[in-house]
Amino acid sequence: MKKIKFFLVLVICLAGMSIHSFAQITLPEVVIRAVKYKYLSAVDYKGAPQPVKVLQATAATYNVKTSEYYDDAYDGYYITFYIPNGKILAAYDANGKLIRTAEKYTNVQLPKAVTTAVTTRFPQWAIAKDVYKVQFYDSKGEAKKRYKLLLENGDQRIKININENGEFQD
Repeated sequence: MKKIKFFLVLVICLAGMSIHSFAQITLPEVVIRAVKYKYLSAVDYKGAPQPVKVLQATAATYNVKTSEYYDDAYDGYYITFYIPNGKILAAYDANGKLIRTAEKYTNVQLPKAVTTAVTTRFPQWAIAKDVYKVQFYDSKGEAKKRYKLLLENGDQRIKININENGEFQD
């Protein structure tokens, strides 16, 4: 009986090892690299609408060197990306590094800090139009984000500038 148990354990172990040897498949090498991480972290806003995020991701992952316009003789490239309610003008150097962007989006969902600040300071006013502007500079590693709002109260209108934290600008 002991010999049968030992034999069964030995067979199971050998079968287990042989299954693992057949399961080893060599996969191609995967290279992971950061793609314009400064830009993506600088413009990151959790409450940004999905179309804005998609357009910013497109600008961040754009490869100038695979573009039909690429030529070794040029020092830089200006590429424009569009969606129905916004656009990005992105500047890339000859190596494809994102140097700066100028972004403009209209009628986007406003952050809670902005709506709270506006309703607190202008309680009888309604937001008629909004423009979200982003300027990114790689040399600074930061993005300047601001909102230009048109407020209406009956037939009166005023324009205000406010940043993403709800601080009014001049």
